[in-house]
Amino acid sequence: MPSAFQFQCHLVLIFLAASKGETRYLEMRDAVEDDPFLLLSEDLKRELSAGQIYRRSLRCIDMLSTEGQFTFTADQPQLHCATFFIGEPEELITIHYDFVNIDCQGGDFLKVFDGWILKGEKFPSSLDHPLTTSQRYVDFCETGNIQRSIRSSQNVAMIFFRIQQPGNGFTITVKKNSNLFPCNVISQTPSGRFTMVIPHQHRNCSFSIIYPVVIKISDLILGHLNGLFLKEPSASCAGVGDFVELLGGAGLDPSKMFPLADLCHSFHGSAQMKIGCDNTVLRMVSSGKHINRVTFEYHQLDLQETETRKENSIEEFCFPSI
Repeated sequence: MPSAFQFQCHLVLIFLAASKGETRYLEMRDAVEDDPFLLLSEDLKRELSAGQIYRRSLRCIDMLSTEGQFTFTADQPQLHCATFFIGEPEELITIHYDFVNIDCQGGDFLKVFDGWILKGEKFPSSLDHPLTTSQRYVDFCETGNIQRSIRSSQNVAMIFFRIQQPGNGFTITVKKNSNLFPCNVISQTPSGRFTMVIPHQHRNCSFSIIYPVVIKISDLILGHLNGLFLKEPSASCAGVGDFVELLGGAGLDPSKMFPLADLCHSFHGSAQMKIGCDNTVLRMVSSGKHINRVTFEYHQLDLQETETRKENSIEEFCFPSI
């Protein structure tokens, strides 16, 4: 099964799980009215001739990883709809309103959220995002023509909307912009290689992989001495201004995930860990005093690998969910 298909299939499962929960941010209940696997029927990476713009209609629950122009027209009252956008790690997403015809006074809304939010859990977390939660929302009914283009702070963004009158809707254009120093990232695929660099900035950056994975850190530069510390009551990176931590859990928000390991000091070599959680996050905390860099690679964990133990592997957490 192609990795892109696996990724989209996994997200559909998240959407379906979210439909069973309650959240004041976004209710997915009853949102998927058609077969959700129709989301997977199109090749979002199709080849287009030079200058050609990709156009298609949006569904009530949708997911996009390509640039283009997208239109939603309600054929019946649509109360709980959302579109999730994702780019490559080094891309930012710009959403531009080309046309909007909704009844703001009658209770319709159209909002952009800077990041993703599911069941009240946010990515990036509030601890890792430069804006407050309220600033991350841009409501068309409040800004109108004042702010017709919104750029994300990372490679993911979303819109959620309510349109009650059949025939009403909107058209948006989605574009990708390069990001020289990607900070918060959700991986599109269950395998890959990435280098995260924080150049003298006081900020926290998370790389999220929505799969159980084997992750191997091959290079870490923090400006300290060598060392690797697994999480124990008496051993952690508490008090260290610059460090990397591995997190695991079943939700989207890194701040609500379980801390598995701390890496407090620079090293060159290999530190490999198996993490059987639904979501794995590598998070770098930076004081701004150094140019911090971490290089790592990852691939989806299979059941056979859970039977092979290594000294620097974490194998006792989350595995019942595989």
